[in-house]
Amino acid sequence: MTDLPPPSPESRPAGFGGMPHVEPVLPVREAAPSRALVRVQAQDAQFQRRIRGRLALASIGFGVLFLAVAAKLTDAMILSPATSRIAQAPRLPSAEPAVSRAAITDRNGEILAVTVRGTALYARPGEIDHPSQVADQLVRILPHLDRARLVQRLSPPRQFAYIDRFITPRQQQQINDLGILGLYFETAERRTYPRGRDAAHVLGAVDVDGEGIAGVEKWYDERLRVSPTPLRLSIDIRIQRELREALDWAIDRFSAIGGSAILMDVNTAEVLGMVSLPDFAASDLATASAESRFNRAVTGAYEPGSTFKLFTAASALEAGVVQINGGFDATRPIRIGRFEINDFHGKHRWLSLPEIIAYSSNLASAHMAMAVGGGRHREFLMRMGMGGRLGIELPEAASTLVPSVRRWRDINTMTIGFGQGISVTPLHIITGVSALANGGTLRQPTVLAVPPGQEREGVRVISERTSEQIRRLMRVAVTDGSARSSDSPGYFMGGKTGTAQKVGDRGQYLENRRISSFIGAFPMNAPRYAMHILVDEPKPRADTGGYATAGVVAAPTARRVVERVGPILGLVPETERIAQIQQTIALPLQSARPRAATTTTTPTVAPPRSPTPVPAPAMLPRTPPSMDPQAPPLRRTDAGDGIAMPRLVLHLPAPMPPETGRASR
Repeated sequence: MTDLPPPSPESRPAGFGGMPHVEPVLPVREAAPSRALVRVQAQDAQFQRRIRGRLALASIGFGVLFLAVAAKLTDAMILSPATSRIAQAPRLPSAEPAVSRAAITDRNGEILAVTVRGTALYARPGEIDHPSQVADQLVRILPHLDRARLVQRLSPPRQFAYIDRFITPRQQQQINDLGILGLYFETAERRTYPRGRDAAHVLGAVDVDGEGIAGVEKWYDERLRVSPTPLRLSIDIRIQRELREALDWAIDRFSAIGGSAILMDVNTAEVLGMVSLPDFAASDLATASAESRFNRAVTGAYEPGSTFKLFTAASALEAGVVQINGGFDATRPIRIGRFEINDFHGKHRWLSLPEIIAYSSNLASAHMAMAVGGGRHREFLMRMGMGGRLGIELPEAASTLVPSVRRWRDINTMTIGFGQGISVTPLHIITGVSALANGGTLRQPTVLAVPPGQEREGVRVISERTSEQIRRLMRVAVTDGSARSSDSPGYFMGGKTGTAQKVGDRGQYLENRRISSFIGAFPMNAPRYAMHILVDEPKPRADTGGYATAGVVAAPTARRVVERVGPILGLVPETERIAQIQQTIALPLQSARPRAATTTTTPTVAPPRSPTPVPAPAMLPRTPPSMDPQAPPLRRTDAGDGIAMPRLVLHLPAPMPPETGRASR
C-alpha cells in the first residue's frame, strides 16, 4: 500500500455525496502563521462572551433572590411584624455557681451565717516597678491597709502576695482604672454574719481560707463544706437578743466584768439562747480580745454556790433519806478541826426541807449530803452529768473540776452539798435542772433544732415523784426565799439563787469577788423552759443595801428575761388563775414548830410536834432591799456584807492540789 499524506481540513469526507472521493495529491506546504493566530483569538473571544453571559445570568438570579428575601424581611419586621415565639418563652436566670460553704440559720430560718462571692486583689511584685507609689495609690482606695506592710508585700523577692481578700465592685473598678501592671483580681468568697454580735459564741468563725476555727463553724466544718443544705440551729435569734439585752443591763447596773445567760427547752434540751458577755462580732474574731472570745456559758467553770442545793435535795429524796415534810438540824455550826461550817443569819433550829431550800441553809444541806453518804452523793452527781464534758456541739465546751473517788472525803460531801469544792459550767447546771424539772430524764444539750414532734433519747436519773417534789421546792424558793425578785405574775417561776466566791489561781477564795447566779424553770405547774443567769463580779450598790448577791443581781435579771421572751415563746401569763394554779404547786414551809434538835447528820423524817400546834415564829433576819419596791423583803442565808456567802477554807494535813485554769476564771 502506498503511503498517502493526511487529508486537508477543507477536503470532503470520503464517500460524501454517495460517491467515493479521491483526494488529489498536492505538494505539502506550511500554513501561514497569521491565519492560525486569528483563528485562536476568535475562539477565545467567543468563549469569554459565553462566560460573561452566564455570569450576568447568575447575578440577575441572585439579585432577584436577595430582593425576595429583603421583601420578606421587610414585610415580617416592618409592614406586619409578628410576636416572636422565642420572646414568649420564659427566661430562666442563669444559675449562680454554688458557694463552698452552706449557710447557717436559726430555728425560724433567719440567716445567721452565709458565704458571699466577691473579688480578691493580689499582686505579683516582680512586675511592679515602684512599690511605694503603688502602695500610696492603693491606700487611698483601701484605707484599712497598713502602708508599711503593703510596701513590704509589694516588693521583691516575693513572687505572689494577697493585698485584700475581699473588695467591693467599686473598689475593683477604681483599682482597675489605675492601670498598674502587676495587680490582678480573682473570684473570692467571704463568710458574713448578718446579725453581728448575736450568737457569736455559738456560731464561732472561719479563717481566711474558709475553715471553721470556733463554735458551730468548727464542729460542723465538714458538714458545711459537703452539703449545700443550710444548717438549722435551735437558737431563736429573737430570744438571743432579749437575753443579751437583759444580761447587759445587769452587768452595766452592777459594774460587773461579764456574765452569761442560757435558755433551754427542758423537754428536748435544745438551747434556744446562749449569751456570754463581753462578746465579739463573728466576722472580727481575729481582732477580738481573749476575754471577749471566752465563752462563760460553756467554758467557764465556777463554784455553783447555793444553786447546787437542788441536786443535794434531789439526791436525798431519791435515796429515801428524807421526805418532803422532813428536815435536818441547823442549830449549831459543824466544826472540823479549827474550821467550821455555818449559816449567815441562820435560824439556829431544826429546818424542814422547804425551809432548807427557801432559807438556803448550808448547815442543813451539809447534814443532808452526809445522810445520803459520800459514795451515793458522788454517784448521783455523776449520773446528773457533773463528772465530765457534756455532748453539746461546741468545741469550747469544758469539763468539770470534781474531786476524784480517792480524794472524795466527808468534807467534800458536806461542802459540795451546798455548792463549794466543785466547779461546773452554767451549761451543766441548766442541763441538770432541766432533768429535775421535766420528770426526771436527762438529755444531752444541743444547739441543733429538733424537728417538731420528735422525742430525743434520754436517761432517767430521778423518779417522776422526786421531780414533782423538786418543782415544788423550786417554787417555794421563789415565793418564800431569796429568789422572790425573779417572780413574774402569771409565769410561775421556780428556781434557786446562788452566790459563790471566786477561786484564785492557788485555790484560795478571793475576797469581794463573787459569782451571782440564778437557775430556774417556768411555768412550774407544767415546766417547759429552764433559764440560767450568771453575773461575774458584780459590785454592791447603795440602792441594794450594799449587796451584790444573787437575790438582787441575777434574780431580777431572770424576771426581765421571762417577761420579754414569754410572749415570743407563746406563753400567756395566767394572771386570772394565779391563786388556783399556785395552790396546785404550793408547799408549806413548816406546819408546826419542832422542838430543838441536836447536831447530827442523821435526817429527821418529820419534825416532832408539840401537843398543840403552834405557828412558826416570824422570821426576823436582816433583809436587804429588793429590786422591786413592792416586793416583800428577801430572806437569805447566802448573802453577806462584802462577802458573797459563808465559806469554809480548809487547810487539811493532806490538802488537795489547788484548782487552776477555768476555776480561777
